[in-house]
Amino acid sequence: MDLISQYGPALLRGFGVTVTCWLLGTVFGMVLGLGIALVQRYAPRPLRWLIQIYIEIIRGTPFLVQLFVLYYGGPLIGLRLDALPAGLLGLTIYGSPYFAEIFRSGFRAVGQGQIEAARAIGMTEPAIIRRILLPLGLVSALPALVNFSIILTKETVILSVITVPELMYQVNRMSTETFRYVEANLVLALFFWGLVEAISRLGRRFERRVTQHLIERT
Repeated sequence: MDLISQYGPALLRGFGVTVTCWLLGTVFGMVLGLGIALVQRYAPRPLRWLIQIYIEIIRGTPFLVQLFVLYYGGPLIGLRLDALPAGLLGLTIYGSPYFAEIFRSGFRAVGQGQIEAARAIGMTEPAIIRRILLPLGLVSALPALVNFSIILTKETVILSVITVPELMYQVNRMSTETFRYVEANLVLALFFWGLVEAISRLGRRFERRVTQHLIERT
């Protein structure tokens, strides 16, 4: 209890930073990943090759290495970012190829006959994307999207290495000052367990609502 009273406010602030980094990194990563998936589907072949190279590089290197290159190597090309913006950008870049592949898989699950029927009645490609590809592809991709979002929550601990004051940073400070490593890391585990459980429940609820909405529309 003495540790909770002494470090509780700092841990809560760190948890707030963790949730913020995860939420913004997930949203921006999804948006960028969706754009990448659409480019892969509709862009000319040379551009698709460039996008595929980007995907393979990001997926083939550890997030820690990417973060170091972005934060410490960025100034070499004129990109100077504080720790928090660098962490958010790093999460966005790291997550976007995975989200892109998830969206691409969801798009491929949409029946080609539905798309051809939409073209036959004169629907434009933007309308097809908005009214057919995205809604139906989202249902197929939603479980994988939620799963990777959960993975991103755990990647936020790496942001502590560039001094982002998230939960892991605060736990490390608590451990260093008190030498009570078991209690500190138990608190870390409990915070992340609660966050992952909340995301899982929200994801299942959202999946049920989206599925029910599509059933009612059809």
